[in-house]
Amino acid sequence: MASNNGRKVRRTLHLRFTMPSADPAQLLSFVNASKPFYEMFGGTVVRLIQNVDDPGKFIQVIEYETPEAVELNRQRVASDVRLQTYLQAWRAMLPGGVEVDVYKDVEA
Repeated sequence: MASNNGRKVRRTLHLRFTMPSADPAQLLSFVNASKPFYEMFGGTVVRLIQNVDDPGKFIQVIEYETPEAVELNRQRVASDVRLQTYLQAWRAMLPGGVEVDVYKDVEA
């Protein structure tokens, strides 16, 4: 494991949620306020996208690069107090829940 300490992996995180009566400007404000949090975990790109056919559906996209050792131990990171506080704020705003998917680039 020590040989992987300097190696980084790139991930794309999608947080999918529905808020039929949401004000996109308010959601965007919350997403922008969270950018320093994601940068702490290696976040490089954070954006909010809205479904054009169903405006109540949103995806927050977070692209990040993190040390491979951290990625291998994602459960430990998930239990971080700062992350839990952030997730509680999201859950308070999103009573319908959030679907979370983590993707990686496919390389030939």
